[in-house]
Amino acid sequence: MNRIRAMTEQDVASASRLLGDSWRHTYSPIIGAETTARLSDDKHSPEWLAAELRDDNKMSFVAERPDGSIAGYAMAAMDEKGDVMLDRLHVDKSEFGSGLATDMLHAVLAAHAGIASIALEVIEGNDRAIAFYRKHGFEVVEKRAAAHGVGGHASLIMRRVLSRA
Repeated sequence: MNRIRAMTEQDVASASRLLGDSWRHTYSPIIGAETTARLSDDKHSPEWLAAELRDDNKMSFVAERPDGSIAGYAMAAMDEKGDVMLDRLHVDKSEFGSGLATDMLHAVLAAHAGIASIALEVIEGNDRAIAFYRKHGFEVVEKRAAAHGVGGHASLIMRRVLSRA
């Protein structure tokens, strides 16, 4: 059984590898292999992830397998207005269909209990992710040019209103 916990410095290299693999698998067919590799290598480097760990407005989680390997990674960021954005949620493709992504999402939501809503951005064409987020109560609230230097592609901004109970 995988254990979801706060990410530590010791997880940075494994999380970076998982993100790189996940991005290449997911986004190469949508935005091209070269663009995917360039963006992932830049935004998912161990140095970048380590810096994010030191940012008090960001919370990073990993799913650790019993053997100590990392099976999933998620990061959510809070802005100056108190709005939360689920910036990343990735699981190893061997975990697809296992419920791990749902468990990771629940960990992020629990860590932000008391907030009004959580948003995310997903590149149009990432149908698996869009279906997953819809299944978990997220609705499309905006369509805009994709962030992260993904020129010529659209992103969907999805939001889920959270219970204040």
